[in-house]
Amino acid sequence: MIATDDAKSFEQKGWMPQERLITDLLDKAVEHHAERIALDFLSRTWTYGEVGRLADRAARGLYALGLRKGDRFALCLPNTPYFVVMYFAALKIGAVIVNLNPMYTPREMDHLIRDSGARMIAVPDVASIYAKVREVGPAAGIEKIVMCPLAPILPTLQSLGWRVLKRREHARYSEDDLHIGFFRLIERKADLPVIERHPQDLAVLQYTGGTTGTPKGAMLSHANLTANSAQMLAHLGHAMSEQERVLGVLPMFHVFALTTVLNFSIEIAAEIVLLARFDLKQMLATIRRTKPTIMFGVPTIWVAMNNEVAPGEAPDLSHLSACVSGGAPLPLDVRQAFEKLTGAIITEGYGLSEASPIITCNPINGRIKDNSCGPAFPATIIEIRNPESGEILPTGERGEVCARGPQVMKGYWNRPEDTEKTFVEGALRTGDIGYLDDEGYLFLVDRMKDVILCGGFNVYPRVIEDAAYHHPAVEEAIAIGIPDAYRGQSPKLFIKLHAGMSATPQELLHFLGDYLNKIEIPKEVEIRDHLPRTLVGKLSKKELVEEERRKREG
Repeated sequence: MIATDDAKSFEQKGWMPQERLITDLLDKAVEHHAERIALDFLSRTWTYGEVGRLADRAARGLYALGLRKGDRFALCLPNTPYFVVMYFAALKIGAVIVNLNPMYTPREMDHLIRDSGARMIAVPDVASIYAKVREVGPAAGIEKIVMCPLAPILPTLQSLGWRVLKRREHARYSEDDLHIGFFRLIERKADLPVIERHPQDLAVLQYTGGTTGTPKGAMLSHANLTANSAQMLAHLGHAMSEQERVLGVLPMFHVFALTTVLNFSIEIAAEIVLLARFDLKQMLATIRRTKPTIMFGVPTIWVAMNNEVAPGEAPDLSHLSACVSGGAPLPLDVRQAFEKLTGAIITEGYGLSEASPIITCNPINGRIKDNSCGPAFPATIIEIRNPESGEILPTGERGEVCARGPQVMKGYWNRPEDTEKTFVEGALRTGDIGYLDDEGYLFLVDRMKDVILCGGFNVYPRVIEDAAYHHPAVEEAIAIGIPDAYRGQSPKLFIKLHAGMSATPQELLHFLGDYLNKIEIPKEVEIRDHLPRTLVGKLSKKELVEEERRKREG
């Protein structure tokens, strides 16, 4: 059952966002604010008019290559102007965006490309990223790789340094049947034919592992994503007379940043200050240079500032109109320390890929409750249900958090059974346990999922365990999440070795580097003679989770 079919029930409750195409956001910004700065990338800037023209030209180029409505187009890009341009270009054709983390391993990229059926992909001319795409892309179905060169978009000195001092990091390729450079792509001058598109059309496949560790594509429509942007605007609750400046340090291939840093910023014609990755020193310098008015982050960012910035050296952020934390639970002491350090007020929200992603958030200009992720977003209904019976529970009782709203996905790509299991009477099941207080604020208390939240990224224990089993000495493996002052959580791997075989934790960590990305690599590996099992003989995590909890509390 699909939760987005419940629109009438929301209309009866008042405000409902208008259904729109994502490209409408950019078209409106270009029409009304063509001369405004849209993007600041390391101090190089592009206006909304320039971004709009580049997106139109790239759309014509993609269409000339054969990309059509409904085709999947993968973005394997860090935060650069290319991401913004290629995102809107593909959507103008009616294609579907598939977001790939450039840090993914070849194995992960291969699965997502095959599962989504992506025909084309955009990558930067960075050797470490391109090599993975080149290794698996053609065999997985990629017909064309759009190469996006960094040198032309960097400021003069950085561009010279990239061309001369970092040659070894450049991707080596020739423009042929498989490759096309971005600037050749945008050469085509023929008009793009009229392509009929509808807000309910699929716009983005946002992959999430859910409860099994097997990545599933959450099908997010244009209406889903523009609804969440409109909900953000309504939640913000204040008129913006001057242009906002949004710090874009969160990666836009992650759904939190896709909605907040990209879609929402374009909706309000803000200036997006892009950073290709999180580097504390660079971020602080950028904050001082650009003085952002809106900042979105994950707990890892706040922890880094708390731990590494002296009180007298912290930037004054008291002027921020909004500072929102998401992606992972925000510890109260981290929030309080950051607010004391910078003068900013952090508003914590909560969501998931399947909801585009935001479903609750503390008020920007209202009461923030400690350890709560706030009340329901506008036009959203939060239900607390019995995880087994599905019965809706009274206020204050703990149960599974479920959500209804126009931002909730259509379902999982090519997985009707998983889709059916993820909805209960039309409401999205989040897999998290929580309760609502008498003022409608949501408090999360536990997770039904095994997912480990590392700095806002989902890490799935099964992926780590499967990688460990490739080692010939490993007989059994269990991965769990342990508290991490920097990331929120980090993986810990417990291993039982085959009788008569040996391996050290250091050897195992080195071995896992060939199978896992940097975020998935365990913080600790512990080798034991026995691992706990259930009464029916299955490996059991709960004893290890409890043991780690007691160890840290004791």
